[in-house]
Amino acid sequence: MNDQEFRQLLNRYEFSWTGYRKVRKGVKKRIHRYMKSIECSNMASFLAELDKNDEIRHQCELLMTVSISRFFRDRGFWQGFKENILPEIMDVDREKIKFWSAGCACGEEVYSFKIIWNLLGHSYLHVPDLEVLATDINPIYLDRARSGIYPPSSLKEVTKEIRSRYFKQKGSKQLFEVKASLKKGITWTNHHLLSDPPGSDFDIIFLRNNVLTYYEDQLKKRAFSNVLESLAPCGILVLGSHETLPFETKDITGVAPYPFVFKKAKG
Repeated sequence: MNDQEFRQLLNRYEFSWTGYRKVRKGVKKRIHRYMKSIECSNMASFLAELDKNDEIRHQCELLMTVSISRFFRDRGFWQGFKENILPEIMDVDREKIKFWSAGCACGEEVYSFKIIWNLLGHSYLHVPDLEVLATDINPIYLDRARSGIYPPSSLKEVTKEIRSRYFKQKGSKQLFEVKASLKKGITWTNHHLLSDPPGSDFDIIFLRNNVLTYYEDQLKKRAFSNVLESLAPCGILVLGSHETLPFETKDITGVAPYPFVFKKAKG
């Protein structure tokens, strides 16, 4: 599959060439294998199948999902999140905090959040209950996230202290599993960001490196509007460190010094 053919496929889904350009090699291999499995010898016949077969279209979309993550990716952000952003939320007298990881991939981000929450909780007399919703379109990613088992490469940013406290070596010691206590309280759910939101009044939403990277503008705006609608007044929205808002809105304002963190107006 050459780049011109791959672009045809991206256009069919309204996906972004810019977003896929650096990761296209692996995606193209997956799509090519799938095309062979359903006996499509060229892109024209494959596109025709996509138009008439919803299951093939869905399977192809799943194969085009990209999971590039690790624990505490963008370490500087996580440090600031722990020291500056979360304390403000915890200082407000409330019984529960609702967190949504939208496009959670294989779960590294969700567990990273829970580790930070747990560590910070030791400094407070009262810690609100934490309700965690983690969603992704890809059921294979969700199964991996539920298992909580990761290779050493996913833990590159994890300190020895945190590794010892929250992980255990598994099997041949080439894999690490998050401890059972960290898995508690997480709801893993299949969800497409272009569909109705899976909840409302989330106090914190992570929308990092998914729709804003891989969708074209029209789909970005649609998905982002759904997410913004789900954010509670004064809630925090975190994008990927290289992402920008798909449209201007007075509903949210930036949280310094992070150009990718926003706070929703009181309403």
